[in-house]
Parts: sequence; structure tokens; C-alpha cells
Amino acid sequence: MAAFDNSRQSLIPNFLYTSKTFGLTLEQIAHKESNPTLAFTLESDNGFSKQSSFVIPAPIEGKKKIEMYSPTFYAACTVGGILSCGLTHTAVTPLDLVKCNMQIDPAKYKSISTGFGVLLREQGLRGLLKGWAPTLLGYSAQGACKFGFYEFFKKYYSDIAGPEYAAKYKTLIYLAGSASAEFIADIALCPLEAVKVRVQTQPGFARGMSDGLPKIVKAEGVGGLYKGLVPLWGRQIPYTMMKFASFENIVEMIYKYAIPTPKDQCSKTLQLGVSFAGGYVAGVFCAIVSHPADNLVSFLNNAKGATVGDAVQKLGLWGLFTRGLPLRIIMIGTLTGAQWGIYDAFKVFVGLPTTGGVTPSPAAAPSGAGLAKV
Repeated sequence: MAAFDNSRQSLIPNFLYTSKTFGLTLEQIAHKESNPTLAFTLESDNGFSKQSSFVIPAPIEGKKKIEMYSPTFYAACTVGGILSCGLTHTAVTPLDLVKCNMQIDPAKYKSISTGFGVLLREQGLRGLLKGWAPTLLGYSAQGACKFGFYEFFKKYYSDIAGPEYAAKYKTLIYLAGSASAEFIADIALCPLEAVKVRVQTQPGFARGMSDGLPKIVKAEGVGGLYKGLVPLWGRQIPYTMMKFASFENIVEMIYKYAIPTPKDQCSKTLQLGVSFAGGYVAGVFCAIVSHPADNLVSFLNNAKGATVGDAVQKLGLWGLFTRGLPLRIIMIGTLTGAQWGIYDAFKVFVGLPTTGGVTPSPAAAPSGAGLAKV
């Protein structure tokens, strides 16, 4: 009945509201019309004369809350991951296009500047966006799994370890949680990554996603879409482990040593700035750790029937570690910083705290506790 009354009051126009606590309620007004004695008493108690106009107290709406580590919490993190990875990877499609071509044909695409020049001369401005559709779809799917499952596994492994060991070995939990999440995320990404690389590096192969995907399936079967899965794991799992573990620790150090104000007293703008800065530094480490496998993925997806041994023999160990690395450091640093900024901005938007810093260990939070206001 109380819920019904509250919902009824909330329909009253705003101009009738007052913030004063001595206004009349709807029920009192209704009784006032039929009971003059009660009307006089109400007016006297509330300090009104009979000539005074009545006012209605503004309804107190119950604020919606997101319970930490609830299904709604994980759903919010999943949506944040979609926006974070899908938008950022699509935005850097031109850089990714040049990088992939430098890895596949270094004689033609000798540097970043000459690579852009060659693409502009041969394909025009539209050519710089080649492969944007599989990029958007593939990395949106990957981001959903990467961030959503990371939050899940981080909580899961913390609970297994218990509060004491979760705090003591937090970096190991970050590493295990991110590796588990990326293992799943790459299964979602792999087919679309195969289409993207071929569209970007094989002129005339396909216009984009709609004709590229069925063309690969027709020529090589569904297995052709997953030919690069193991190298993709080799690239993305170390990358993601570095991305999450270094980010969490860098952000914690920033709040501990660089900012004198406790995190919960910092403005949201400052917190999001810390997220971007921590993400950028983490991205540089990510690029270095995962670059050899990135070269392998590009080579195997471009060369039909090629093996890892063929790639190592053709590229050489030095080329495997360095070819296209400067561009990838710029791209991944910016990309990772932007991803953490977007992800945490979405969390703030829905009323959740930003990632990292002085937030308590998930295992230390009591069951059913930890509500975030929206």
C-alpha cells in the first residue's frame, strides 16, 4: 500500500512540490474536504490560516542501487567493455591497417609515414577505413567478455583465496582473472580478426565483413576462421594480463604516492584522469610483451597454409620482436588509456566506483553488502 501511495504522489506536477517538511500530504488534503474539524486541526498544526494556499511535499523517490558483484554489476561491466574496446579499436583502424601491412610487406610499407602514403595513393581516404566492420564487431565481443569476465574471475579467485591471501597476493589474482577472461574473449574475437586481417592486407580479397566472412568459410571451412586462435591467445593473454595487473598496481601507486587526497574524496574527473594515465602506461608494457605474437597472427592469417615455424623462419627473431613495434606502442598506449577511461566513465555513469586504487578487496566485502548508488 505504501508503494502505491508513493507512486501516486510522484505523478503530481513539480510546481506543487515544496522542500519544506510542514506541507500537507495528499491523504490529509483528501480528509480535509470531508472533515472541517480535522481541516482546522491540520491547518493549526502546520501553521497555516484558512486563507493559506496548500502545498504538497515532494515525493521521496527510492534511489536505485547496483549491488556490487551482483548480476546487474557484471552486466554493467560487460556493457562498459563493449563500449571501451569496440569504439577505441574502430577509431584506430587506419593505424592498425598500416601496422598490419608493415608486418606483412615491410619492403613496400617501410615506415609509418610511407605506409600511410602508399595506402592513400592506392586506395584513397576510404581505404584507410578498410576492415572497420569486423573490427567493431570483433572487439566489441571481445571487450564484453574481457571486462565482464575479468570482474567475475577477480571476485571468484579472491573468494577462493580468502581476504588475507587475496590482499597479500592481489597481483596474482589480477593475472589469473585477466588470463581466464581473455581465454574466453579470444574465442569470440578470432573469426572476426581473421576477416579483418585479410580484408586489410590482401587487396581484392573482399570489400568487408559481409563478403569476407562467407568467402573464408567457403574456401577453408569454419576451421579457417580459427586458424589463428592459438597465436591470438599467445598475443592477447599476455597482453591482457599485463594490461589489468599493471593498471591495477599503477593506479594504486598513483593514489598512494602522487595524490595526497584519498580516492573517495577525489573528484570524478580526477579519478577518470588517473584511469587514463594508468591505462596509457600499462598499454606501453602491453605492446612490448605481446608484439611477437601479434606479428605471428598477422602472418598466419595472411599466408594460407603457413605455420608458426614458417613465420619465424621468414621474419627472424629480431623481426618478430621489432617489426612494427614503434607504431604499435603509440597505438596500444593510446588505445589502452582510452579503454580504461571509457570503461571507468561508464561505471561512474551508472553509479559504480572507478577501477583500482583503494577500493576494498572483493573477498573482504560481506555477502549482499556494497551497494552503489545510481
